[in-house]
Amino acid sequence: MENAADIGFIGAGNMAYALINGLLNNGYDSKNIKVSDPNDGLLRKREAELNITTFENNSSLVEVCDIIVFAVKPQVLSEVCLELREKIKPNHLFISIVAGIRVNDINRWLGGNYPLVRTMPNTPALMQQGVTGLFQNDLVNHEQKALVTTILSSVGNCFWVNEEGLIDAITAISGSGPAYFFLLMQSMTQAGMALGLDENTAKELSVQTGFGASLMATKSGKEPKALRTDVTSPNGTTQAAIECFQDQNFEGIVASATRAAFDRARELSNELGNIE
Repeated sequence: MENAADIGFIGAGNMAYALINGLLNNGYDSKNIKVSDPNDGLLRKREAELNITTFENNSSLVEVCDIIVFAVKPQVLSEVCLELREKIKPNHLFISIVAGIRVNDINRWLGGNYPLVRTMPNTPALMQQGVTGLFQNDLVNHEQKALVTTILSSVGNCFWVNEEGLIDAITAISGSGPAYFFLLMQSMTQAGMALGLDENTAKELSVQTGFGASLMATKSGKEPKALRTDVTSPNGTTQAAIECFQDQNFEGIVASATRAAFDRARELSNELGNIE
């Protein structure tokens, strides 16, 4: 991997850790990665785990980095940006993995108009099996876009969108999506126990079934609908279960749930963007 750019992460939490670990595993040199965070204990931990340079001061990190990755809580991003206004250089590229904050609001807080990519990764990035939605503003050039793709693809697959509003759709599907599958696994575990299985067996069956089904969907080359049809024998046990799901409007429930996540993502963007 090309090591020309120094990447600085503001925030040393789990998602920053996932991205740094992914970069290192893909050959990025640790000397080109810096991290800042107000939590000294967390910085020392990351320093030991990842062999990277750490800073307690965000401004000091910005001065020595080409790419700045915002990996903080949404509520503090405005404060972080305002602090950096006097330290930004024309060649800086910004990447935000902060949920819900729009590109224009970040640039407003930074006090200018800078190349900026807004992303929506999900938690399987911690296992380098994530998916990330990305949107770039007009100032991001082809080289910068390629570099951002390299950084985010270190933890999974990347999907670029041409409209920032589609990041909210990605949030509803993949950002929040892991929780939907965890809920299904939890419900299947409880159902198995109700049928007489012990808790550990029910849990292992549910989790491993979810893993195997995901692997088939990923590796088989078939569409999920075709895979479902393959496993659904006429008048068999699976058909009985599927008909029960559909009688209770399973597809409608999924559609309503994802719409609720989508609407809440837009509400949060409006609320958080109003922070001065």
